[in-house]
Amino acid sequence: MNLNQVTVPSLNVERSISFYEKLGLRLIVKALPHYARFECKEGDATFSIHQVEKLPEGDGVYVYFETVQLDQEVERLVAEGLQFDQLPINQSWLWREARLKDPDGNQIILYFAGDNRKNPPWRVR
Repeated sequence: MNLNQVTVPSLNVERSISFYEKLGLRLIVKALPHYARFECKEGDATFSIHQVEKLPEGDGVYVYFETVQLDQEVERLVAEGLQFDQLPINQSWLWREARLKDPDGNQIILYFAGDNRKNPPWRVR
């Protein structure tokens, strides 16, 4: 089994398309007003947005996008006008992360973990 795509809810798909294009995702399906799908710059996974009438309550969805050039990407996005809740910081779980929210409040984490993504020192053997 392989992960194909992750879909997040949105009240306004068209508004969200602009946000995710700024992140660097490439739009491949635009079925407004209900749906949009993107390819990631690296790998084979896709990411989509689906229109909903009401957003989930609570913390909502967390989506992680990995990039080797984390600090440079965050600088680029700040220059593009995106606001971060947390600038890049080294975490105790050996990942470097920055956090922001998409226009619908979904939690977006840009990070770099390298080999620690799948092989942290505490990995179950």
